[in-house]
This record gives sequence, C-alpha cells and structure tokens, in this order.
Amino acid sequence: MRILTGIQPSGTPHIGNYFGAMRQVCNIQDKGETFIFLADYHSLTTSPDPEQLRKNVLELALNYLACGVDPQKAILFRQSDVPQVCELTWILNNVTPVGLLERAHSYKDKIAKGFAPNNGLFSYPVLMASDILIYQSNLVPVGRDQKQHLEITRDIAIKFNNQYGEIFTIPDELIPEEVAIVPGTDGQKMSKSYNNTIPIFGREKEIRKAIMNVVTDCKSLEEPKDPEHCNVVALYKLVATPEELEEMKARYRAGNYGYGHAKMALFEKLWAYFEPMRARRAELEQNLDYVWEVLRKGAERATEEAEKTMTRVRRAVGLR
Repeated sequence: MRILTGIQPSGTPHIGNYFGAMRQVCNIQDKGETFIFLADYHSLTTSPDPEQLRKNVLELALNYLACGVDPQKAILFRQSDVPQVCELTWILNNVTPVGLLERAHSYKDKIAKGFAPNNGLFSYPVLMASDILIYQSNLVPVGRDQKQHLEITRDIAIKFNNQYGEIFTIPDELIPEEVAIVPGTDGQKMSKSYNNTIPIFGREKEIRKAIMNVVTDCKSLEEPKDPEHCNVVALYKLVATPEELEEMKARYRAGNYGYGHAKMALFEKLWAYFEPMRARRAELEQNLDYVWEVLRKGAERATEEAEKTMTRVRRAVGLR
C-alpha cells in the first residue's frame, strides 16, 4: 500500500499543529510505503515572500524530522523538486470540468476570508490531484476540510481513465476518527491567525509565559472548579497519563487548587513531552547538510516514481 500526504510550509509549529496533524503524519509511516512532500508549489497560491518561503521549507523539514519522520521508513521531499507534477497538472487541467472546481468549498472560503482570487487558488484541487495520482497513491490522510478535494481527485482520475485507459490508481481517503482539536490560550482553536499558540520549539520562558496566559474563569483558590470546561485541563489531557489527568480533575473538584498550580503542572508536562524533539532538532540544526541530503534522496525516489507514471500518461494522451 502506498500512502501520500503533503504539508504546506508555514513557519514555526505550535502544539496544535503537532497533535492535530504532525503526530498523525509520523504515525502513518509504519502503515505502508509513505511519501511525504513539503508543498511549496501550493504555498505560491498566497504569494509568500520568497525568502520566507525558502526558510519555511527548511523549517518544516527540520520540524518533521525532529518530531519523528524517519527517512528509513518514509520518503520526505520538496514538492518543487519533482517538476513532473506540474506537467501532469497541465494535462489534468484539460480533462477537469470548470464546474467541478467551481463547487470547491475551499476556494469560496478563502475568497470570503480575503485571499486574492487568482487562478492558482482556483485550480488548487488539480495540483492536489496531480500530487496524489502521479505517485499512484492508495491512501491519502486528510482532514475533513480536505475531503472534497480528494473526491475531486477521484473524479478527475476516473474521467481520465475512462478517456485514455486505466492509468491512475483511484485513491481512498484516511480521515482519523479522533484528530485532536487543541484549544489556544484564549479558548479558541489554536491557530497562528488568532495569535493564541504555544510553540513546540520555543524557549522555556516563552512557553511558560504562553501557558500562564491560558484563559480561565475567575474562581478563587479555595473554590471547587469544573475540570470538564477548562482550557488548562484540555491541554493537560494531551500530554498526561490517564492517572495524572484524573488526579488533576480530582484536585479541581476538591478546591484549594488554583489555576496557577494547574498551569505549572501543564508547563512541566509539556516541557518534558517535547524535550526529545527539541534535542533532536538542535542536532539537526547543526547538520543541515544531512537535512538537505534527506530531501535530495527523497526527491530522487519520488521523481523515479513520478516519471514511471508520466511515461504512461504522455503515451496515453499522444504526446509520445
């Protein structure tokens, strides 16, 4: 079984990124032949600063390697190192109905949020289809917000296969039943857009300050508290054992346990949880040649598979 997933390079990761997506990516590499690409072509739809994009690509590679992606198990590569994906995108554009793209929720949502309505943003699902189909992927882990894009990929693949022969594998989606929704320091979903994040690789003082700013109610130290509706407990649950979680809940209900105590317990657990990843990232930062070599070798392997597909595609459509 071949599994494929892509991640847009977007800067410094926070614990919401880790528990919501990064951990799942690291876990799937044991389930089959796994391709993980850094989606820098996709990033261009929002016209990022060029130097920042280059920096973000390296940051993303460092972060995923630090958090558990194993180059011996997974093929990690930069999307733009496989130019065949753009060639396939153009070919698939010619079998993709405009109406199919017009129905894409993601495009409408981004325009509503103020994104510039460029053609790259509009045809994003075709590039995503190329990413998936060019590697003959069987399984694609996606969030629920990306489910429609995978359905579009299947529609494009079926239409192409009906017109030119059985070239592409029809992929299935993998939507984890329990993807952690991580609350930010203000109680909303953790997001850089809301400026409510707790960084994974921040300095100790920075992370402690973020945790101490987690919003709670105004109950005094002595009063019993409700652990089921508390942002601190919701975050603690991500890194604590079941026994530790129940112990904190019992202290909430008993009273004489303040939010400051809970926040310090949360800081200590989070700091310890991510310590191995911080150590690994520090090692990688001292050996960037290794990081680039991982991406180079990954691109070689990905290009080899992409070219196998493109040889068949070019012949099927009459380009060869």
